[in-house]
Amino acid sequence: MSDTIIIGAGAAGMMAAYAAAKRGKQVLLLEKMDQPGRKLRITGKGRCNLTNTAPLKDFLTHIGSDPRFMRNSFSAFFNTQLMELFESLGVPLIVERGDRVYPKSGKSLDIFLGLVQALEAMPNVEIRKNTRIVSLIIEDGIARGVRCADGTSLRANSTIIATGGMSYPLTGSTGDGYRFAELAGHTLSPRYPALVHLDCELKIQQELIAFTLKNVRLTMTKANGSKISEHFGEMTFTETGIGGPIVLSASRMVTAHIHRGETVIAHLDLKPAVETATLDKRLINDLNSNGTRLFHDALRLWLPAELIPLALQNLHIEYYKRLNQINGDERKRLLKFLKDFSFQLTGTGNFEEAIVTQGGVSLKEINPKTMESRLVKGLYIVGEVLDLDADTGGYNLQIAFTTGYAAGSNC
Repeated sequence: MSDTIIIGAGAAGMMAAYAAAKRGKQVLLLEKMDQPGRKLRITGKGRCNLTNTAPLKDFLTHIGSDPRFMRNSFSAFFNTQLMELFESLGVPLIVERGDRVYPKSGKSLDIFLGLVQALEAMPNVEIRKNTRIVSLIIEDGIARGVRCADGTSLRANSTIIATGGMSYPLTGSTGDGYRFAELAGHTLSPRYPALVHLDCELKIQQELIAFTLKNVRLTMTKANGSKISEHFGEMTFTETGIGGPIVLSASRMVTAHIHRGETVIAHLDLKPAVETATLDKRLINDLNSNGTRLFHDALRLWLPAELIPLALQNLHIEYYKRLNQINGDERKRLLKFLKDFSFQLTGTGNFEEAIVTQGGVSLKEINPKTMESRLVKGLYIVGEVLDLDADTGGYNLQIAFTTGYAAGSNC
């Protein structure tokens, strides 16, 4: 019999095992795949952005649902402690643009190896692979272990659910933890793919696919015009819509609206550094100064070549019209395209493409200091199974590591 059974050997599960083992606990870490840490090894496009050096106040602004929930656990184990831990495990780190922290080697494998090798060196930790759990053992309101798919039962004084969410299911994250938590009596909010590309009503021409726009502003609104989110930075076009850093961040804010069937409008400002009135004056001057140029050719004055087909498709201005023939209404349409090109979103990428899962176990039912269930004694829930998700930039992995550490330190 173990002191602690941990279901799932991802970032949160391995960190929970490490923290518990350091306290002398006998730990059994169960993984249903043939190798632990599969998702960790591909995160950040194989580079593993494991945290962000932003101060706590700023860090919390990047977390959805209820960021206050993380205050207690962050006070015990935050970005500084995480970085010091991996450095002590022989994994040098580097801080890059946007305060993002990566292994100096640029390889996520080093983060995984640093943690798994530390666990393998601990005599009180057993990592058991190819072990699928079908249910928890709960007796008299106390978690007593798990039942395996092969019919065996494994008993322990405490159990930690660290199975991950539903994103990247090929790595083993297929939502098992939600089912275990629900059967234990926990309330779950709806789960949606987040940090994912967004589909839209635009017809994306071939030359535009994978094209990146830099320094643009993307605002999302409801049908009534009320703002949902606003982001500034880089955006790309995909075969079915839009992607890139600011779209991934925006997706966290709109995915629930879209999946509920609500209308969401994207507003793209291609010239965010210029006020609308100032840009209009520039357009008037450009039109007057280049009067004999054909409209389709003159669009290069204001747009990159890749965007011109999209502009022509949406402006409805005659292709061979000369600039001195552009009337006031057509100029206003051009101005709106540059400052507020609007289009409706029609869907999101699926869980196979999503970086994280939005939604999960209600935070009201979890002790924020220990991650222990308020409903079942001895049951702890960590990582993506919780109703916690955050922006890209290392925030989600820090949540996984911190919640895992909190559970392992208190189980």
